[in-house]
Amino acid sequence: MLSYLADFEHVWGPLRLLRFLSFRALMAAGTATVIGFFLGPWLITKLRELKYGQHYDDTRTGDLAHRFDKKNVPTMGGLLIFISVFVSAVLWAAPNVWVYTALFVYAALTGVGFRDDYLKAVHKNKDGISSREKIIWQTLVTIGSLAMLLLHPTSAEKIREVWVPFLKEPLFVFPLGLGLLGLFVMHFFWVVGFSNAINLTDGLDGLAIGCTISVALVYGIMAYAAGNTKIAAYLLISYVSGSGELTVICASLVGAGMAFLWFNSYPAEVFMGDTGSLAIGGLIGVIAFMVQQPFTLIIVGGVFVVEAVSVIIQVGYFKYTRRRHGEGRRFFRMAPIHHHFQKLGWPETKVVLRFWIVSLMCSLAGLATMKLR
Repeated sequence: MLSYLADFEHVWGPLRLLRFLSFRALMAAGTATVIGFFLGPWLITKLRELKYGQHYDDTRTGDLAHRFDKKNVPTMGGLLIFISVFVSAVLWAAPNVWVYTALFVYAALTGVGFRDDYLKAVHKNKDGISSREKIIWQTLVTIGSLAMLLLHPTSAEKIREVWVPFLKEPLFVFPLGLGLLGLFVMHFFWVVGFSNAINLTDGLDGLAIGCTISVALVYGIMAYAAGNTKIAAYLLISYVSGSGELTVICASLVGAGMAFLWFNSYPAEVFMGDTGSLAIGGLIGVIAFMVQQPFTLIIVGGVFVVEAVSVIIQVGYFKYTRRRHGEGRRFFRMAPIHHHFQKLGWPETKVVLRFWIVSLMCSLAGLATMKLR
């Protein structure tokens, strides 16, 4: 929104800075960080007063009342990230179809996650919304976002291209008609798949948001490159007109993530809950899709992928052994895989820090694929 003020640079020269995407991205990150730090203490206090925590129990007395207990940590902290990102993005991003689509997915999935957390916290429903209802809402969000992209002339043709790492040309272009069904399936897998993957990763203090920061930073760079004709031509990647504005959203997520990590680091004062994890996963998934780097997300978001795959392996192996041997057996000591390492005796902080290191390595590896073509 503030980008429009650049048209008045003849009135006040410094307004010309608003024409530069890099400046607006930095300002977006700073704005989101400030909002997060300013709003965080108030929101955490309010959530604690409302007892918006899963299985909240405040009946302890004596010394136990001062002992840290995760049952008493409020959830729905994803609202802090959402407000910081949304306000910052609206202020600093130049509106276009890519920005509208990203914010639509983020806002819609935040609503789904909030409903899930609300049922758990207020109605004491430990399962929240049913898996079927969650998939229905995620499907509707996917349909809505894909319709926005296909109906807009700027994105209608570009979004049908499928690019993969290491290739200089699109691997495939979905044809109109029945081909759009395949495009929907791919779009659905990325939005819903990574939405659930980050949701599974959000099990230890600071784990999910720490990994999110490195992924968002890399996709901010990728969005900037995809939206710049010279950089895209030099790197032999797909040029997506206007997608550079997604850099502002990624920068906002980085800033909001750093502020949230301040409160979510061990011992956590607040959890993001499904309000945060479902929405952030969907946001990253749709951004990867829009900047023509969907398969690169498998590398960049390697930690999220491994977390999700560990659950699939655990469930599949349990069902297989139960059918073959009459009793279910575990492949890991516990899934998702971060709990497996806890069972091995690793302290929570060590698991989180090592997963952050792996996430950073995956992010750098994914970033390197832009040059290896």
